[in-house]
Amino acid sequence: MCRLSAEEGLMEMLNKILVLSLLAITIAGLRTALSADTSFLVRRQMISDSKAVFATVESVNQVPARARIGGTLTSLTVDEGSAVSRDQIVAQVVDEKLALQIKALGAQIKALESQLALVTAEHARAETLFRSGTISKVRLDQAQTAVDAATGELRARNAEREVINQQLTEGEVHAPTAGRVIGVPVTIGTVVLPGETIGVIATENFILRLRLPERHARHIKNGDPVALEGREPGETQAAQGKVIKVYPQIDNGRVVADAQVDGLGDFFVGERVRVRISTGERTAFRVPVEYLTTRVGVDFVRLKATEGESTEVAVQRGQLSQTGDGKAQVEVLSGLREGDVLLLP
Repeated sequence: MCRLSAEEGLMEMLNKILVLSLLAITIAGLRTALSADTSFLVRRQMISDSKAVFATVESVNQVPARARIGGTLTSLTVDEGSAVSRDQIVAQVVDEKLALQIKALGAQIKALESQLALVTAEHARAETLFRSGTISKVRLDQAQTAVDAATGELRARNAEREVINQQLTEGEVHAPTAGRVIGVPVTIGTVVLPGETIGVIATENFILRLRLPERHARHIKNGDPVALEGREPGETQAAQGKVIKVYPQIDNGRVVADAQVDGLGDFFVGERVRVRISTGERTAFRVPVEYLTTRVGVDFVRLKATEGESTEVAVQRGQLSQTGDGKAQVEVLSGLREGDVLLLP
């Protein structure tokens, strides 16, 4: 009886040892697989630096609306900030002398019409007398010449009246292009000369003009991305764009570039806005943020040392960024080397 109970105890102990061994082997395998699946190999990555700068909202073209005739400005339908369409009438210039000239030409035309009627009647009588043999062919030709001269004079006066009527219509000042009025240097009652500016119109195609220190001249190029920040503090990024032109001349120690960004229609011309632009590329270490732990203000990573062992090292955290799939990564400025293997904390 005692031998049976001793054997049963021995068997129970062996079973416990077997179960514990299998459990230890399973845990070791799981830890090995987990460490293999969650390890991260440190490699240098090429990243682009960006810088926040101020840019000015400007119009690609600023076109003046000019007076075509001289005179007095009698009406003005726009003001600074007004939106205009192409060929819209923005002002009216009146020259009172043109109306007087039209009246004078009207009187001359009536006189010439009476004269033409008279010489036409004389020509008709001359034809009758010539057929009867009373007058010579010379008298008939003289009558015909008088009719032709009166007709030509009448046509010339009518043409002069059309010219003055055209000048009256040219008193209307039209907007040369669609856009927004940014300047009106005259008021109603102003005496203007032919070619004088009535208003300045900025076209609707707005751009961002950047002025960067000349050390960035060798980095900036056409096609570089530009991120327009919000107009209010704390506002999220407003729009994305790209550099479309880099001017070849350094202006007062700055390189000038134009960027095209959608959604600038509600900005003021000349308004300064914050944008972020690429200022070059460099290599750096980037690791997922979940591999970092922070204790007492110091950042640590768990570094795989030897087989089955690990150690913690202190690192200096840098700029936070996102990968293409939306995962967060942080730049490590110091504490890591090429080829290090990180483990989850």
